[in-house]
Amino acid sequence: MAADAGIIAIGAGIAIGSAALATAWAQKTIGAAAVGAAAENEKMFGKGLIYMVLPETIVLFGLVIAFLLWTKM
Repeated sequence: MAADAGIIAIGAGIAIGSAALATAWAQKTIGAAAVGAAAENEKMFGKGLIYMVLPETIVLFGLVIAFLLWTKM
């Protein structure tokens, strides 16, 4: 039983870690493009802000998966 709990905890950690890394990579790319677009046209700031928030859903999905795994222990 203890080994199963350890494997589930590792799986939850991998779910959160990989989701966070994917979000960081996406926000790095989107953030650079959003700042460039906002520098050229001030009306693009709102769209850039929305595009920066969208990758955060990846972390939320990872958190949900980790929570579902954690409740199985």
